[in-house]
Amino acid sequence: MSLAPRAVLVHRRSELEELIDRHGTRGQVEFFLRTRGRTLGEVQERHDALDQALTRTRSAVPVDWRRGEVERGDLHRFTFDPGDLCLVVGPDGLVANTAKYLDGQPVIGVDPEPGRNPGVLVRHRAERVARLLHAVTGGSAAIEARALVRATLDDGTGLEALNDVFVGHRSHQSARYRLTLPEGGGERQSSSGLVITTGTGATGWATSLARGRADAPPLPASSADTLAWFVREAWPSPTTGTDHTAGLLAAGARLEVVVESDALVVFGDGLEADRLTATWGQTVSLGVSDRRLQLVL
Repeated sequence: MSLAPRAVLVHRRSELEELIDRHGTRGQVEFFLRTRGRTLGEVQERHDALDQALTRTRSAVPVDWRRGEVERGDLHRFTFDPGDLCLVVGPDGLVANTAKYLDGQPVIGVDPEPGRNPGVLVRHRAERVARLLHAVTGGSAAIEARALVRATLDDGTGLEALNDVFVGHRSHQSARYRLTLPEGGGERQSSSGLVITTGTGATGWATSLARGRADAPPLPASSADTLAWFVREAWPSPTTGTDHTAGLLAAGARLEVVVESDALVVFGDGLEADRLTATWGQTVSLGVSDRRLQLVL
């Protein structure tokens, strides 16, 4: 007898919950917010919107299905099964936080605050979840595959990200390294780091990196199996160059960075706490991951 499908609900704590943990009581939270020109009512309203979306999403899961639930901070300890359906309730960034822990499971992004979030990845309201679950299990759902970027160190460790990966000094000081291009060639560089972005991330950090740069490549489309890469503030010197500061990476191509600083950090989607550290002489290899986010449209 086959197991019933499992719906896994992914969420994050509300700002109100985090503030109460930090300050102890609602009264202290209200005082703190007032000193910042904000009101408790505003934060309470957002908390209630998230709570309502979570309640509606939970109730949309068929009663005979198995269920799982995980908070963002525990994602690294949670095991997704191959047949899971993932319900992400929160801002677009929560889908990015979740994507690197998935391997082909379909993702339904639920926006608890329509109009506040861009809604690029959380495209649905909670009241549509029941219909979407039926469409996914029935094979009629439209699903868009989105590329991830993978960074791998020569010791075998690695990480993946849905938006972008940063390689550079942890305090954003000058990073020194030797850059090798996929087609061969390259140069030694000193810069404030490299950013490698997917089509999903092209609407974020990459947009500001590309603005005003004559060498900026066309940014990848959201579903493209292509990455764009940028060197930030490359510095010309007798030993470092600025000839190779942007480009594209097709699937299968690799950009390599050989560290010539004491240490450089590698992290994805802005999560600096979840990082790799590459020391002098180590190689960081960057390219399109073999995995894709399966986003339910």
